[in-house]
Amino acid sequence: MATIRYELGADGIATITHDAPGASVNTMTAQWQADLAAVVERVEADKERIKGVLVTSAKKTFFAGAQLDSVLTMSEADAPAAFAAIEAMKRSFRRLETLGRPVVALLNGAALGGGWELALAAHARFALDERSVRFGTPEVTLGLIPGATGITKTVRLLGLMAAQPLLMEGKLFGPREALELGLVDGIGSTLDDLREMALAWIAEHPQAQQPWDRKDYRMPGGTPASPKIAMGLTVAPAMLAAKSRGLYPAAQAILEAMVEGALVDYDTATRIESRKLAKIMTGQTARNMIQAFFYDLNAIKAGKARPQGFAPWKPKRVGVIGAGMMGAGIAQANASRGIPCVLEDVAIDKARQAAKHELVTPSADVADLKGCDLIIEAVFEQRALKAQVTREAEPLLAEGGVFASNTSTLPISGLAQASAAPQRFVGLHFFSPVHRMKLVEIIRGQATDDETIARAYDYVLALGKTPIVVNDSRGFFTSRVFGTYVMEGAAMLEEGIAAPLVEHAAEAAGMPVGPLAVLDETSLSLSVHVMEQTRADFAAERRAYAPAAGEALVERLVKEFGRSGRAAGGGFYDYPAGEPKHLWTGLKRFEKPGLASDFEELKQRFLYRQAIETARCLAEGVLGSVAEANIGSIFGIGFPAWTGGALQFVRSEGLANFERRADALAERHGARFALATEVREALRRTCA
Repeated sequence: MATIRYELGADGIATITHDAPGASVNTMTAQWQADLAAVVERVEADKERIKGVLVTSAKKTFFAGAQLDSVLTMSEADAPAAFAAIEAMKRSFRRLETLGRPVVALLNGAALGGGWELALAAHARFALDERSVRFGTPEVTLGLIPGATGITKTVRLLGLMAAQPLLMEGKLFGPREALELGLVDGIGSTLDDLREMALAWIAEHPQAQQPWDRKDYRMPGGTPASPKIAMGLTVAPAMLAAKSRGLYPAAQAILEAMVEGALVDYDTATRIESRKLAKIMTGQTARNMIQAFFYDLNAIKAGKARPQGFAPWKPKRVGVIGAGMMGAGIAQANASRGIPCVLEDVAIDKARQAAKHELVTPSADVADLKGCDLIIEAVFEQRALKAQVTREAEPLLAEGGVFASNTSTLPISGLAQASAAPQRFVGLHFFSPVHRMKLVEIIRGQATDDETIARAYDYVLALGKTPIVVNDSRGFFTSRVFGTYVMEGAAMLEEGIAAPLVEHAAEAAGMPVGPLAVLDETSLSLSVHVMEQTRADFAAERRAYAPAAGEALVERLVKEFGRSGRAAGGGFYDYPAGEPKHLWTGLKRFEKPGLASDFEELKQRFLYRQAIETARCLAEGVLGSVAEANIGSIFGIGFPAWTGGALQFVRSEGLANFERRADALAERHGARFALATEVREALRRTCA
């Protein structure tokens, strides 16, 4: 057997060791599935000589789960073959757990997805007591379901209610939490400890059974027929629909398998799982999410965009200028990862109020930034102000230190003109709220050198965040594409489409918040300020400025109606004290009664507008990779996760179909949907 070793000792203890050759982790390859069936046959043949079975791993982790690359090549036509393969693997699990001999898993490290399901095939589990170790079934985060007995067994071990966060949210847990849940039977400091506990357990349970195979088994908390459970299940589908908007079939399939499986016997329940998994894993949503959240995200974490040849770097001390919401958030992000930070603001009370961590030192004196390895200015989006603080603070950097601007729109090359060392000047675009948003956009200016980019990349990873590297342009990547989303909503309102329909269409497409609500949150007056700064920059460059669709309406709201956004008391929405927000009734003046609106086209416009702008960024060299486009669009601007990101959306639509629909939208709604020749060529290179 290529991936599994089998030994039977004189003491009657059989050991099954998973050890995929040439791999850092064990995964459910086709070879492993064949080897699993073969080793189960060996165990059954040796049954009379066996007192117990230990399932172990020769890797640093126990088992990593399914091999996902095979899923990317599947289509709906592969569902019958997928069902057969899933059922074959489950038969191996079932034969092992009904052997009539105790089977114990020794969890020397992480067991995730299919790896955890393998562990659940044992009658008992003992785990190393390490905080970094994680167990669970996170398949739903990849658009899949834990259909290799994970749903059936988790429900039967914990009950329907307690199983929901583990299955439907993909919540992971460590060894101690697993012990509290009753999912592992003991924890130890060494592998020898685990083996000793396992042998004692085997001696005490010579004819072990799974709980659901015992005649006295009762499902914890009750079945779906129990009044209390039935009441909870009545609202569960509605809650799921409200949260997922029907765009995430995996979550729906998990809920169905949980409930349907709880009404039938174990073997029927696992077949229900198999059918649902085969359908889900051969669907487009799973392919999209696997590409983004496994392959693209891992490529970024592995540093594919990081310039090579430079030593790892982490600043010993960071300075942040500006104690507003962004500056305070950046300071706290440093402190939470153990990086001392000076938070400087001319208003010392503001800095003190924002310094909520002992590693954050508030200051009103820029001189206190002296010796920082990295200084980040997070002041107002005004070129002159940013230039002033750059000239004041940059000389205080430690030798070879890096100066960064937290700007969302202003070109870094222009801001770097105030720097004495533009090669060490970089953009670090954090997103609000900093403590929740995972992405940081690293912007390379025309003079920024590779070492500075490498240091910025390392720093973002040190904060526990996800970096993408983009080249300089107005709005960079995320702000530029985000702007197309919110302005498309404003453009629809300009056309006379009712505001509630605009918001609903965006949310139905999978955007987390409607464009009008987002504009309110980010401040309409800020949007107007950015427009004015852009006009001024264009004028200085003697270029004509053409307002984007929707901009005029936003400017009207601010200048004519005095509605600047939520912070100012109201914008597209009103915010009555103690009551839910609601759309401002004054928006009805923009509606055109009787205007026919194709709801599906409205949804399409939001997705296509952003995807097209992303493609333009790729063609212009603002973006360097498809992975950064996908992860940046999801984590930075909320592009729907079910699509796998803006460029994966193009792939999933089919390039020819995408081009045809974009052309039709351009004909109806203008040049913002048009695909230039260089954009089409870029898409054909990357998304065909």
